Amino acid sequence: MFNGGGPGGRGRGKDSTKAKNFSGSIKRMISEMKGFYLAIIIAIIMSLGGSILSVITPDKLADITDEITGGLMIDRGRVEKVSAEIMTSDMSQDSKIDGVTVSAEDKVVFMQKVQEIAQDLDAENPADIDASKIYGAVDEMPESVKTLIEPKMDYDAIKHLAIVMGILLALSAIMEFVEGWIMARVTAGFARNLRNRISHKINKLPLRYFDKHQIGDVLSRITNDVDSVASSLDNSFGTIIGEGSLMIGATVMMFWTNWILALVAIISSLLGFIFVAIILSKSQKYFTDRQVELGNINSHIEEVYSGLAVVKAYDGKATADRKFDKINRKIHTANQKSQFLSGMMHPFMAFVGNFGYVAVCVSGALLTMNGYISFGVIVAFISYVRLFSSPLSRIAQAIGSLQPAAASSERVFEFIDEEEMSSERGLGADIDKDNVKGDIEFDHVKFGYNDDKLIIKDFSAKVKAGQKIAIVGPTGAGKTTMVNLLMKFYDINSGDIRIDGKSTKEMTRAEIHSLFTMVLQDTWMFSGTVRDNIAYNHTSITDKEIMKICDTVGLGHFIKTLPNGLKTDVDEGGAISAGQKQLITIARGMVEDAPFLILDEATSNVDTRTEELVQKAMDKLMEGRTSFIIAHRLSTIKNADLILVMNEGNIIETGNHEELMAKGGFYADLYNSQFAL
Repeated sequence: MFNGGGPGGRGRGKDSTKAKNFSGSIKRMISEMKGFYLAIIIAIIMSLGGSILSVITPDKLADITDEITGGLMIDRGRVEKVSAEIMTSDMSQDSKIDGVTVSAEDKVVFMQKVQEIAQDLDAENPADIDASKIYGAVDEMPESVKTLIEPKMDYDAIKHLAIVMGILLALSAIMEFVEGWIMARVTAGFARNLRNRISHKINKLPLRYFDKHQIGDVLSRITNDVDSVASSLDNSFGTIIGEGSLMIGATVMMFWTNWILALVAIISSLLGFIFVAIILSKSQKYFTDRQVELGNINSHIEEVYSGLAVVKAYDGKATADRKFDKINRKIHTANQKSQFLSGMMHPFMAFVGNFGYVAVCVSGALLTMNGYISFGVIVAFISYVRLFSSPLSRIAQAIGSLQPAAASSERVFEFIDEEEMSSERGLGADIDKDNVKGDIEFDHVKFGYNDDKLIIKDFSAKVKAGQKIAIVGPTGAGKTTMVNLLMKFYDINSGDIRIDGKSTKEMTRAEIHSLFTMVLQDTWMFSGTVRDNIAYNHTSITDKEIMKICDTVGLGHFIKTLPNGLKTDVDEGGAISAGQKQLITIARGMVEDAPFLILDEATSNVDTRTEELVQKAMDKLMEGRTSFIIAHRLSTIKNADLILVMNEGNIIETGNHEELMAKGGFYADLYNSQFAL
């Protein structure tokens, strides 16, 4: 559970808790979305179109307001026109004005009332107008002249403006719907592509990458981080595009309508931008820390549960809990700080929006009183402030949502950018699996997991076709490493390995892997039936052939005791022992018909009786095949044709069992030590 770094372990790798580059991460995400640029452009066009229509509607609302206001207010020009016509007419006679007959008496009354309100009609400052006096005088005028000057609503104009406004709002809503639908598909497609790239990438990474990184951290990058990128983009990317274009459109229309009120609205809202910039500079570190610690806690949980028996046996629960609590506290702290700082954006932006309303209303009232703007302009600007401040608030929230996406994307792209295994372009020895002779030669092989520390210092050996080769030595001598080099899991530093005279450097990994059957000490079983696990990657083999192999390795009786035989799900097979799992993996290896066989402590988990049966089966399997056996129990390789004794990366002794025992050297000491009390 507490494995350190190094080959085969689960080391932490480099420290990545420091703050990351938010803007750089966003730029990288945008560049990675190049396959969706056309869709994004269409979405932007839809968003801009919807925004333009949305910001035009307040202007139409202002026209409707002015039209209604005009229908409620006395038209000074109309009063002056009627007065002029009456004064130029014969005051003692009835006159026809705009089709209305005005009597001599009505003319006199009209002129008297006009004189009473003349001062108010001539006032330039609206604050000096006594509206009640004007409308009172109009109400006392004769019906003939009252008809000529009283306010009238132009219902046709108002209806026309209302219809136009409704059409604009409907079109805007449709465009925003299309934009949202496109962006939802873009973000979902981007996440799918990321998963596909990770799926392909993981097969191209060298084993040394997994030697240096925790399994839980790798899983967290593939699952948690990709999900975080997808959900955050879905919630924020479309918002930024739509609300950003709406804010730009509102800004243009505000300056188009009245530059003074535009400056008032924008300056009052710019406070929000400053606050958002401060928040972003402080909170990004905590979003990054949260994702890193999530990877750490996944690694810890994976380690504890995979080794739960060891934890319980060694009473390690308290230690495991303390480590979990420590990481959990770090997640809690990072999550609390990041969410608190991001949460401050919404109330502050709400305050800024309300402050903008107040500023526009006060400034607009002053301008209206001085005759610079109409009342309809104030109504329009109240809408403009909403169209400007609300997007600003939502953009701030979207940027907050982008922060975990930026932190997660960096971890995903770090994985995608990892150095891959060397290219195999142009390689291919064109080896026929069925016609391989079986000779293998190690020619002065040198290898190290790190360039400055060699594990295999100078390994040379010649293996003839059909030989049974045992590789023995103390722990850390390089036995398994040699097999990994033979399988080309790692590239050698210098020297060469040749199969039937052809260098593995000229062969693809797929070609090499097709030549070998491997049975490892670590058992691996996946969810599925027992048959699926034995016939892994072989669809043409029959149940009869599988059972024959199971009988050969001593697994037949166990299969027959299962509820559904070969078709029993692994989970339904009860508690499958470690030895039974090993027998299943051995049977899986026997299904693979390859010219070379590698057994890495393949019988370590079976009992003595089963080991004897398996050993006989292995002897049969190894007939006509070149076989490599890595064993610590030296009694299992006494019948090997050649034993290579390794220590500190070199071959120090060679020979068969009898020859090496007769020498009384390192091998003899190693063999006898197994029987010492």
